[in-house]
Amino acid sequence: MYKFLLCWRYLRTRYIALASIISVMLGVATMIVVNSVMSGFVSEMYNRLHGIFSDVVIESLCVNGFPNAQEKMDKIREVAGDEIEAMTPAVMLPAVLAYHNGNQWISKPVQLVGIDAITQGKVSAFSKYLQHPANRKRLSFDLRDGGYDTRDHQAGPDAHERPQMAVAGWEHRRRRARAEAFQRSIDNRKQQAARPAGTSLPNAFDQAQPAAAEPVFDRARFQNEGVVIGMAMACYPDAAGRPRFALLPGDDIRLYSANASETNPEFIKRDFTIVDFYESKMSEYDSQLVFVPLDVVQDWRGMIDPATGSRMINTIQIKLKPDADGNEVRDKLRKVFSPYLFSVSTWQDKQGPLLSAVHMEIAMLNVLLFLIIAVAGFGILAIFLMIVVEKTRDIGILKSLGASRGGVMSIFLGYGLSLGLVGSGVGLILGLIFVRYINEIAKGLSLVTGQQIFDPQIYYFYTIPTIVEPWTIFWIVFGALAIAVLSSILPACRAAMLHPVEALRYE
Repeated sequence: MYKFLLCWRYLRTRYIALASIISVMLGVATMIVVNSVMSGFVSEMYNRLHGIFSDVVIESLCVNGFPNAQEKMDKIREVAGDEIEAMTPAVMLPAVLAYHNGNQWISKPVQLVGIDAITQGKVSAFSKYLQHPANRKRLSFDLRDGGYDTRDHQAGPDAHERPQMAVAGWEHRRRRARAEAFQRSIDNRKQQAARPAGTSLPNAFDQAQPAAAEPVFDRARFQNEGVVIGMAMACYPDAAGRPRFALLPGDDIRLYSANASETNPEFIKRDFTIVDFYESKMSEYDSQLVFVPLDVVQDWRGMIDPATGSRMINTIQIKLKPDADGNEVRDKLRKVFSPYLFSVSTWQDKQGPLLSAVHMEIAMLNVLLFLIIAVAGFGILAIFLMIVVEKTRDIGILKSLGASRGGVMSIFLGYGLSLGLVGSGVGLILGLIFVRYINEIAKGLSLVTGQQIFDPQIYYFYTIPTIVEPWTIFWIVFGALAIAVLSSILPACRAAMLHPVEALRYE
């Protein structure tokens, strides 16, 4: 009983130990907050990356791909049919996107993706990233009559409005056509006025079109082939963080690529009409991916096998059933498809460097933050050594009264354990409270500092994602307790080894 009484007395009266308790508390709370936020970020990143890529991808090592896609897909089902939920053929190749902005052309490199509008949404979360609600249900490459989201459907309640999206679609295309007709009318009048008397314009616009004239729309003729582009290609934030659009659904763009000829490749171009935006909140993909109908890409580039007349593709995307093992399916397919002609990989394989970097970052953060608790351990060691020196006579009295070496040692070990329990317990509570209200705390700090603490334009999340993992919490608390107890072993052994007579004679 005397052991617990002494531990309790030291805990209440030795205020210098409060520094060690605070160190342990801050270390535990910080590690809980950091691990919860990093787990939330990793989970969001996994979901979005997995939403972009299918579970397993078979890619041709030749950019022009291979013919007889259905034959390859039948072979895939023979090998792993019980584990496959859906498949879709696709074409992926580099291209250049260009659009007219004022008096100049803006161009940028992109990744052109030819997809099947019906089956693409079955192998990934592609559909949920589209901005028109009807396209999320069933993608159409025809331009729609408005109805686009004026707010980011992935954003929180504080997201900025997108008023330009309210007029996107055919309404925007009509407005643009009226503006172009009006400008042509003005230009024609200027040309007519500048010509000598008796001459006329040698074109169809000799008689200027009135400004209020409504162009006649034949949708089948007036729209080019449809295309879905990443939101980051068309939208950028202004100084206040509000979205500004350089392009809208209804605008035209031009794509440049090389044809599929192996003997005489040529640079080809084609005009497309934007029908929707794709926004996954992963800037690498929102600023690069351009989706067009698969048959359009094949016809445009001439991806037709001369021997069989079948269309060619260079990618097959596969979605697995929920209980299927992606690595196992990948290994099965690698045995069937020649590694000299095909690359078979899971979505984790394709994002291996990025995922490895994230896990390495989490590990390094944990090591660095755990050093905070290790500093607290050195503080406990120093405090206990000081207490042993100060209480040498008291230890001598305890030994002379019959206290064993184990009893004296357990006093200091129990004291170290009590410091660890109090510090880690308070840190656990503070950490969980901070995680629960982290978004409210971030908003409060933004109001106090006048700067946005968590900028969605940088992190691509409108709220700070957090996930509390019980096992992680357990190991953090257990580690803090272990450091506190280990730090008290040396002082406890020194106290236990004191000779009663020498301790009583100590001044």
